Order: sequence, then C-alpha cells, then structure tokens
Amino acid sequence: MRIGFFVNDIQTELQAYTTTRLAMQAVNRGHQVWYIGAGDFAYDVDEKVHARARGVRKKKYKSLKFFLKEIQGPTAVKERVSVDDLDVLMLRSNPSDEINSRPWAQNIGLTFGRVAMRHGVIVLNDPIGLSGALNKMYFQLFPEEVRPTTLITRDRKEIKDFAKDQGGKIVLKPLLGSGGSNVFLLTKSDIGNLNQIVDAISRDGYVIAQEYLPAAQEGDVRLFLMNGEPLKYRGRYAAFRRGRATDDIRSNIHAGGQKMQAVITDEHLRLAEMVRPKLVQDGMFLVGLDIVGDKLMEINVFSPGGLGSIRQFEKVNFTIPVLDAIEKKVEYMKYYRRNFDNAEMCTL
Repeated sequence: MRIGFFVNDIQTELQAYTTTRLAMQAVNRGHQVWYIGAGDFAYDVDEKVHARARGVRKKKYKSLKFFLKEIQGPTAVKERVSVDDLDVLMLRSNPSDEINSRPWAQNIGLTFGRVAMRHGVIVLNDPIGLSGALNKMYFQLFPEEVRPTTLITRDRKEIKDFAKDQGGKIVLKPLLGSGGSNVFLLTKSDIGNLNQIVDAISRDGYVIAQEYLPAAQEGDVRLFLMNGEPLKYRGRYAAFRRGRATDDIRSNIHAGGQKMQAVITDEHLRLAEMVRPKLVQDGMFLVGLDIVGDKLMEINVFSPGGLGSIRQFEKVNFTIPVLDAIEKKVEYMKYYRRNFDNAEMCTL
C-alpha cells in the first residue's frame, strides 16, 4: 500500500503525534509511506498531482523518535511522487494553525485532495466533507440535543443579552481556532469587561457565546470514532479524559490539561450514535468527540490527536485497528474501482 500523510509542516511534527504513530505502524507493516507538507504540492501540465515528499529508508522501526528524526533529517528519502498513484492520502493538517501565518495553506490539502480523488486515491477524511467543517459552525449542523445552547455573532449587545439569559455565566471563544486559544469564561462579575473580551476574540472573526456546562469542572472526555462507530479494540475504547489545569476552564492539552483514563458510559455511546449519521454522510473516517457531561463540546474531524497516548491507560495499540481499516478500504477499491464515491469509501 502506498500512503501519503499530509501535514501542515513536516519539520514541526512531533514524535507523540497520532500521525507519527500511524505512519510508523504503516512502515512496519511493509507499506510505502510519504510525508507531504502544505507547500509541497504541484498540479503539473500532465494534469496530475505531484508532491515533493519525504520517506524513510528502513523497513522496521522500534522508536518514534528515530522514525521522525529520519523523516525530518538529511537521510530522508526525498522524491517527487505522483499523488494520483497513491492508494491513500490521509489529511492530517490543522487548518486553524494557518489562519494568521499562512492563510493560503488552510485549504490546500482539501484542494489537492479533491483532484487526487479523480484517479481513485482514497482521501481520508473526505475533503469535500472537511470543506464544510473549516470552522466551528459545522458543529451547529448536528442535532441540538447534543450541543450546548449557542449564539454566534459579532454584536456585543446580543452577547450581553445571551449572558443574562444564561444566568450571567457563559463561555466565549472564536468561531475559528483550536487548542483552547482565546477561550474565556464570563461570569456576572466580568460583565464590565465584556466589550474588551469580545473585541479581543472578534479580531479574528465571529464570536461563539455558549452555555456554560457545570460538568466542565471535571474536564472532558475525548472518544474516537472510526467509520462512524466508537473505536474499540480488544475490548477497550479509544478514549481518554482530560482534566482541567488548576482553575483554567480549558481542558485542552495545549492549554495545560492532563490526560487520564476514561470510563465510557452509555451516555457517551448515545451521543456517538446521534452524530454518526452525519459523520458517515460527510465521509469522516477518523474523528474525535469532546464530551462534557451529557453534551458534546466539539467534534474534531481534521487531525484529532491523542490516539497513541491512550495506550498508556488501555494497554492496547489503537493504530493497529486504524491501519487494518485503511488496508480493507484499499482492498475494496481493487474490487470495485470507483463504483463507490470517496465519502462512501471513507466510512465503509
């Protein structure tokens, strides 16, 4: 199998990333792996997509550190590959990381991924589905039963009225962004600072004002879905709990949250079942659900992280079932060619 991993920047990848773990697992299974960065694509005069890509020389790796060191270092295999000849292109970039520094790079994986689909490349997650999920408005397209009460606006008065309706305690965050950046908890005593907070967030666009969930005091649970179903391997769910860092309302790991073992309940599985139809319809192969109490706080469809580190709690390697599923899709394509569209193939 020939598989490409599209990332924001090859040189900023870390050994703990889910992408690194998936790529090394693929190499150890005998597959050909290529890393492609946002500036590496080309649409050639032969109307095919190529990329300046990096691979590795060895057939087996025991260490994520040395695997990534080779990908990023001078001994990497450097080749101009035909993306159209790959079996799978896995989109593992985070568009929100490019908003300020490289806005041209936000959609580039989706753009070239759509072209590669014409020649039978399986693109995971589906780039057309991902195009509709470039900001947090995508979350509002899921059933209201799974979401906190939400207002999206740039109007200060509307946000102030919403805060009053919610008893004076709400969460404010940008429509664009990730990693807990510019997330504020507004209480009654903070109303005097509302204008400044809104101004700070709205510099980058619209503001999300959201119902505060008291269960957020205990952090959240990230549950992975694959092919629209909770990812389970050897009787263990791919999930972890993130505790808050001291009095910080954010449980994001980037914001200092701590990972812990999660206990998956019937309520978690009910939420997963409620969002499953749309995720399948949109071709979302690998997804992370962030759950607080009985509500979803976010649905991560671009490059959900933490899959590999769950191993320390559950003692199983979840990259194995993910690669198993990808290999099956490649086998299906040998039998059926393009009788399935990409979105369907993503969740088969």
